[in-house]
Amino acid sequence: MNESERKVPKRIAQTVLHSLKGGVVPRIGLPYITVGRKNEIQALLHDVDIIAEGGASFRFIVGRYGAGKSFLLQAIRNYVMDRGFIVADADLSPERRLQGTRGQGLATYRELIGNLSTKTKPEGGALTLILERWISTVQSEALQESGLQPGDPALTALVDQKIYAVTASVSELVHGFEFAQLLSAYYHAYLKSDDETKAKVVRWFRGEYALKHEAKEELGVNIIITDDDWYEYLKLFATFFRLAGYSGMMIMIDELVNIYKVPNSITRQYNYEKLLTMYNDTLQGKAKYLGIIMGATPQAIEDKRRGVYSYEALRSRLAEGKFSKPGARDLLAPVIRLDPITAEEMLILCEKLAAMHAGLYDYEQKITTNDLAAFIKIEYERIGADVHITPREVIRDFIELLDILYQNPEMSIIELLNSDTFSYAKSDAVSDTTDENYAEFTI
Repeated sequence: MNESERKVPKRIAQTVLHSLKGGVVPRIGLPYITVGRKNEIQALLHDVDIIAEGGASFRFIVGRYGAGKSFLLQAIRNYVMDRGFIVADADLSPERRLQGTRGQGLATYRELIGNLSTKTKPEGGALTLILERWISTVQSEALQESGLQPGDPALTALVDQKIYAVTASVSELVHGFEFAQLLSAYYHAYLKSDDETKAKVVRWFRGEYALKHEAKEELGVNIIITDDDWYEYLKLFATFFRLAGYSGMMIMIDELVNIYKVPNSITRQYNYEKLLTMYNDTLQGKAKYLGIIMGATPQAIEDKRRGVYSYEALRSRLAEGKFSKPGARDLLAPVIRLDPITAEEMLILCEKLAAMHAGLYDYEQKITTNDLAAFIKIEYERIGADVHITPREVIRDFIELLDILYQNPEMSIIELLNSDTFSYAKSDAVSDTTDENYAEFTI
């Protein structure tokens, strides 16, 4: 029996239904409600295999508000964590960009590092856990390989050698020497149970030192993470995580539309320049064990005046070829466009949600396949539905319908659908210039 056919635990059902009704993607329970997007998921999972083998990838997930970008990102996030990856995710905002003059780039870095997640700590904040796990793993390996007893000086020397091998591998990269110094400082503080030094090292890794002389005085390194070079440290982390026993690192950045909304053209260009650097690094082999996925609206990508395509070097690399069209997309291209999910797929999803709702509130499901078909038909026959309707709107409508029927058992679904009592949600997606009220993938 697969996961989608099993009875859904009430805790998960409640989270899923409440999240979807509120228009956000649940962190848990996605396998129970995943329909469609099979080809897109397979394309992204192919990238995962490449990253685990020492490669890198960069993808854009493009779709209108409510089309399922965040859902797809979350599904991939859960999958790669199960595969031993570390995931860092963040939403861009007016305060968080790829490049800035007032710390906006660094703010994005801090958000990503703060949201470091592993399978055992999926909620984020896993940096200290990762460092501790790395040291204990090295100690366990040394113990097994040598057959020595804990406390033996020879064992400590062997662990030191293994730690040095990791730090030496990292030190070959840009800014790697200082990074390796700090890893070594953390290890020695761990041995001495020096929690104060450990906290300082973690603070530095999080980009919280504002002045070089402060870092020099406290940790002996003469550099700090800045707006200009934060991305270099993500590459370092990806290599280190691999050496620490993980499969690689996946970075997910949503709401790229916030760069499109930047009013100053020079600032936008600087951000797109940083985007180009990240893109080129992954394709040219300058980054290893690193995957980057960015979520954006079509307008944020394609607008030649303000979007990503306004930067010619990116447009020439990313623009879709003449053979790609809806229903026959090139999913090996850097830009994955989300076509609308079909009415048939939406029907399957509604069936899953109806069963989940009945299980959560302990009632016998009365809604039939014919009832569901009637609901889908009405939704998809709305004026402009073929262009503007998104899964988010249909799902919200359907959960509202289930809630009303549960609270008013004397009503029939057909009666409700044809009455004025039930009002359909207005489309969120008519404009791609929607405000941050519709920000997705929020941590």
